[in-house]
Amino acid sequence: MANFECRALGKRYGHVQALENVDITVESGRVVGLLGPNGSGKTTLIKLANGLLTPDAGSISICGKAPGPETRAMVSYLPDRPMLPQWMRARELIKFYADFYADFDTQRALDMLGRLGVPADRRIRQMSKGTQEKVQLILVMSRRAKLYLLDEPIGGVDPATRDFILDTILRNFDGGSSIVISTHLISDVEKALDDVVFINNGHVMLQSSVDDIRERNGMSVDALFREVFKC
Repeated sequence: MANFECRALGKRYGHVQALENVDITVESGRVVGLLGPNGSGKTTLIKLANGLLTPDAGSISICGKAPGPETRAMVSYLPDRPMLPQWMRARELIKFYADFYADFDTQRALDMLGRLGVPADRRIRQMSKGTQEKVQLILVMSRRAKLYLLDEPIGGVDPATRDFILDTILRNFDGGSSIVISTHLISDVEKALDDVVFINNGHVMLQSSVDDIRERNGMSVDALFREVFKC
């Protein structure tokens, strides 16, 4: 059974068709890049999978179940901007998540705080935007979820930190789970991906394994992305 699947999925915002007739399958053990320019529908798709939006057409499922209270225990979601209580300290947030999520691994979170150099007793409001994003990523990846939905996980950090964050994501990823990474920074994440989905103007333009792209097209995912989406 796929960890994440949608069939003929559609979503509108008034007169704007954000997603139309989207078919995607994400198997367990795969790291999938959801790739497209800004405004292509990536965040809408991730919010639908997380149950924050309701589709107007088609279906979406997490481990065979429609998004809802049951699937929220299976999904660990990283939004595209930090949404942390500014008055709390990083250590307090870890305790809060441990109380809230049965699958939260406190020791894993504390280890990641140390490796990423985040001060455990500093309040969120005293941290830079990049450090706040690190804290949120730590909280998300410290759960033992079936599906991780990461919306622009490296968008706000410096290039030197990106490799370390991607390594953190992969080292804390259970092989029976799946990861969907939404980004437009293709070259930074390509080495971590098993499969890619190209999306533009709400339509899936390509779904393929990274190996197939390299063998069939003789180019990297980043090079193919630039060719497909060139202005």
